[in-house]
Amino acid sequence: MQKSLFRATAWILLLLGAVISLIPFFWLIRSSLMTTTEIFAFPPKLLPEQWLWGNFVEIFDVVQFGLYFKNTLFILIPVLIGTVATSCLCGYGFARLRFPGRDIWFAMILATMMLPPAVTLIPTFMVWTELGGINTFWPLVFPSFFGGGGFFIFLMRQFFMSIPKELDEAALIDGANYFQIFFLVLLPLVKPALLVVGFFTFTNVWNDFFGPLIYLNDESKFTLALGLLQLQGSYTSDWNLIMAAAAVMTLPAIVLFFIGQKYFVEGITLTGIKG
Repeated sequence: MQKSLFRATAWILLLLGAVISLIPFFWLIRSSLMTTTEIFAFPPKLLPEQWLWGNFVEIFDVVQFGLYFKNTLFILIPVLIGTVATSCLCGYGFARLRFPGRDIWFAMILATMMLPPAVTLIPTFMVWTELGGINTFWPLVFPSFFGGGGFFIFLMRQFFMSIPKELDEAALIDGANYFQIFFLVLLPLVKPALLVVGFFTFTNVWNDFFGPLIYLNDESKFTLALGLLQLQGSYTSDWNLIMAAAAVMTLPAIVLFFIGQKYFVEGITLTGIKG
């Protein structure tokens, strides 16, 4: 009964969030099909007088959209693999294994979630400067192979704790070791949580502007989020092209969300309730 109520609440909140988020997306699409003059017209126009679908084609001529997309994938794919794999292993270790200082280490990981990114920005930048990582993809990719962040480790730990330990004990009796229990018994059961981690990782990397802005200097290495800044000029800006590029960049995240919303809700539901 409790799980059903929690699941229904999660679905309602998810649908409300989807509807609310689609309103600005509609306004974004509407602006991308207008001229710059129509965008700033007063009173505002709900729909364009002429649907300028050519704006979506023109952005590929104005900026190196293909290059920025390739660079984004070059960062996104290894970060997805590293975050999902290592956060899952860390969550399993904190949930199932007993080792000295386990609770202290987990408390330290939770403490990292309370630090604003601005606090660690300068020390991290100085470290990567000494390591020669500036203007490379390493600062954006390498940290994902060490747990992927405190939030994802916490999420996976809570999910593993919701799985009955009797499964582990039965596998141990049958002669399985901890790695076999993880890969053969528990890993198939945590697919919803893995998809949630993957979805959050995708949106974080896909929309990341601050990281590439800090570490990448060469335009040939810009990601989509940073490359679209080239559409904004010093004196004038083609806001209809900016809106079109933003719509193209937003669309994959929306499609991915609607495709995986079933597993997304299931991951939230099972993570929030133990037993």
